[in-house]
Amino acid sequence: MNYKSALNNTIFEVIAQASQELNVDSYVIGGFVRDLLLNRNSKKDIDIVAVGSGIELALKVSSLLPNKPKVQVFKTYGTAMLQFEGVEIEFVGARKESYNLESRNPVVENGTLQDDQNRRDYTINALAISLNPHNYGELIDPFDGLKDLDSKILQTPLDPDITFSDDPLRMLRGIRFATQLGFEIEEKSLNSITKNAERIKIISGERIVEELNKILSTEKPSIGFLLLYKTGLLDIILPELTALNQVEEIEGHTHKNNFYHTLEVVDNICPNTDDVWLRWSALLHDIGKAPTKRFNKKQGWTFHGHEFLGGKMAKKIFERLHMPLNHKMKFVQKMVMMSSRPIVLSQDTVTDSAVRRLVFDAGEDVENLMTLCEADITTKNPHKFKKYHSNFEIVRKKIVEVEERDSVRNFQPPITGEEIMALFDLKPSREIGVLKEAVKEAILEGEIANNYEEAYAFILKRAEKMGLKN
Repeated sequence: MNYKSALNNTIFEVIAQASQELNVDSYVIGGFVRDLLLNRNSKKDIDIVAVGSGIELALKVSSLLPNKPKVQVFKTYGTAMLQFEGVEIEFVGARKESYNLESRNPVVENGTLQDDQNRRDYTINALAISLNPHNYGELIDPFDGLKDLDSKILQTPLDPDITFSDDPLRMLRGIRFATQLGFEIEEKSLNSITKNAERIKIISGERIVEELNKILSTEKPSIGFLLLYKTGLLDIILPELTALNQVEEIEGHTHKNNFYHTLEVVDNICPNTDDVWLRWSALLHDIGKAPTKRFNKKQGWTFHGHEFLGGKMAKKIFERLHMPLNHKMKFVQKMVMMSSRPIVLSQDTVTDSAVRRLVFDAGEDVENLMTLCEADITTKNPHKFKKYHSNFEIVRKKIVEVEERDSVRNFQPPITGEEIMALFDLKPSREIGVLKEAVKEAILEGEIANNYEEAYAFILKRAEKMGLKN
């Protein structure tokens, strides 16, 4: 089968010309070919394998392109990369690899195209298209990858135990591909993932999170997380999540399975946001429930303080997996810690003061918080489902009203500490903090409006009660 007409990007003609001038064979391989055959336009990069030096080929290609793009060379790995028309093109020499048990970094030797295809993770990623004059556009498919594409099957080119033990990240990649593409992992390969699950421990947190982020970025992440759970990988990577997969019964009282509930919430949130950190918030929003679960004869099952504990646990997860500890972590932590606040509001009479506090505490993230809480509605009772969503609409309208009237989002008290010091001739002291806090509370409770005049009058009265004179 020939795909010459599909190689309609100028870059392929230039690579073919460069290969001919260097007298090396070259092929486009991997994800680009897979997605081309699936009619998916999702990939932004192209992998080129040269039977020879990939670095030399990259440099030659650059010299033939009009703008002579800069070539990034990675000598350690024998690879090079350049950008052309917004697409990253990576060049590597065909190679064969051998591994030791303690590392996923292989010992590399020069090899043939077949050696290179042997080392690929799945048959659908071992497909190659020739860029050589004698068979330009021809598909090279030694493992029936085209058949697996048609059957929507994921299986390894060689013995899966060897493939996964050599590079355990391939197990996560397989689950990610299954989630992204809607493919099924073939039974022998799936069993091998379970068998080799412990090997994932040699993979860095950064690489694991990269795959988890891609799973979370799919339309239905629960597919991937259920596979992670089924194979034992999730218990190694995120034991805080698998700890939720238990239902206890005492005196006829049970509680819902918070693991499957969490996966529903993640699926619910995905059509409403592309923000992977909000998706992480959905994934971790209930992790505090396992350690806080208690049974009370009067109340049944309780999870008091699970949001606060969950926020602390989220930070530890970010640290353990070497995730960013900047504003992204703080955002997820905040969402987890506030995840029940709008739910409580939606069940009670919505007071202005409660909404003011919600908006003040959530700040610029109040919309994200509402999106998370609406995704948290997983009841199968249609009456309750409709009622909860209607209540959230009331909360949303109230947020808009309160914000327009009181401007409490990220507000600072209308009177500064410096002004209070000047007003009462004070040096920095506890009294200043007490007065500032009193003004903030008065505004949030609706006792005074959020303006200088009312805050000034309030402070004079409060200061007088404290024995301060101006």
